[in-house]
Amino acid sequence: MRTRWRATHVLAHRGGRHALLRDGEIVWEDDTIAYVGTGYDGPVDAELDLGEALVMPGLIDLDALTDIDHLVLDSWAPRERAAGLAWSQEYFDHRRRPVFTPAQRATVREYALVQLALHGITTYMPIASEVHSDWAEPYDELVTTAETSRRIGLRGYLGPAYRSGVNVALPDGARGVAFDEDRGRAGLRDAERFLDHVAGLGDPLVNGVLLPCRIETLTEELLRETAEVAGRRDVLVRLHCLQGILERDHVRDLHGTTPLGLLARTGLLDTRLLVPHGIVTDRHPGVHGEDRGDLATLAAADVSVVHCPQTSLRYGQVLHSFGAYRRAGINLCLGTDSFPPDLIRGMDVGVHLAKVVDGRADAAPAEHYVEAATLGGARALGRADLGRLEPGAQADLVAFRLDDIRDGVQDDPVRTFLLNGTARQATHSVVAGRPVMTDGRIPGIDLADLRRRAQALFEVMRAAYSERDLHRRGTDELFPPTFPPFEETS
Repeated sequence: MRTRWRATHVLAHRGGRHALLRDGEIVWEDDTIAYVGTGYDGPVDAELDLGEALVMPGLIDLDALTDIDHLVLDSWAPRERAAGLAWSQEYFDHRRRPVFTPAQRATVREYALVQLALHGITTYMPIASEVHSDWAEPYDELVTTAETSRRIGLRGYLGPAYRSGVNVALPDGARGVAFDEDRGRAGLRDAERFLDHVAGLGDPLVNGVLLPCRIETLTEELLRETAEVAGRRDVLVRLHCLQGILERDHVRDLHGTTPLGLLARTGLLDTRLLVPHGIVTDRHPGVHGEDRGDLATLAAADVSVVHCPQTSLRYGQVLHSFGAYRRAGINLCLGTDSFPPDLIRGMDVGVHLAKVVDGRADAAPAEHYVEAATLGGARALGRADLGRLEPGAQADLVAFRLDDIRDGVQDDPVRTFLLNGTARQATHSVVAGRPVMTDGRIPGIDLADLRRRAQALFEVMRAAYSERDLHRRGTDELFPPTFPPFEETS
């Protein structure tokens, strides 16, 4: 089937880079783009005139929330309450349990994947919180997630998260890591089993990857085994690391080296590695505050840093800096990591944070962030056919409307959209030539019902924090309202 879209602005690709096309047309046949330009005069089976809109390559989110958001609860807690949001040592030792049933967990995943689609994301690699599980992510849950992803039509890079340990609040209120090495080994076995499951599906929209959790929660043995499996099976690895000073302290205490040193020692720098956040390198003010070779090491190993500017800001962190990493030759791609999964807002935040860090207005131009959200993501995945609109590429594309007066006057359509818009302006998306979102809706999804069910599950998740808290405080104390409730007086 041959389909054509028309729009006032198309972010096309030519000569190895993006280029803006005015009053453009995109034609695809089955799953592949056949034409990008103007004046197409060949036959088509279906067409759509999007009017005043920006058509872009589908957005690639490589740290995509597939959960009910917890940042709304834990990103603003003062120090005296923060420890209560982690597992207590006592909970780890005696009472850990899954907060959700498998059916409830499937609803959580569906809710999150629909959110990705509604925000114009076409390719994703998931991240979910383990705080409300009994350990990490079971094999069966990822099998169900893959089926939900296929039903919606997104392109996923999936695997069950696994770990050897969990961050806990110790009896004295300090933070530590408690280990259960048998669970870690079982998790890696499940991850390999899932790779076999994906191979059996034979679906190009479902791709198996290895998703170990945070570096401080994996033993050196499990890190080495992950590197061995990744090399033997030629699969991507994504490992959260270089993301905090506490992580760096834990790794030093446990392994006598830095997180980057541990990556090298275990062979993970020799894999196809993605590192979400990547904030705490030697450039970080809490380390050395100057370049002492970490960026060159990451670049030489062809590590892709999954930059999550909006989430980093909400936790009071920032990359030091987008421009420095880019100049060092590090492949930068983007993730959302929390709600909303809005890469447009994330790019805007990133552009302006970079100005603060580097002290100049042109520290990270909008086009560099757009490249990270498209071409950078494609490079991280090893997919030259993603992240670009040109003949021969996969037909993954998204349209954002630009005709709302609240968007303000328009200069450059991309720069103005990033400055004034949000991903909620997405109206249509296509993955591998098949519609995912049409007129702002996901076919077959009752959004009102899904919203109601998700809210009920959030209340369950919120209530469960009390049983994990070191001091067993109630939710009203852990999560007080911004303002006291209004009470009528007689």
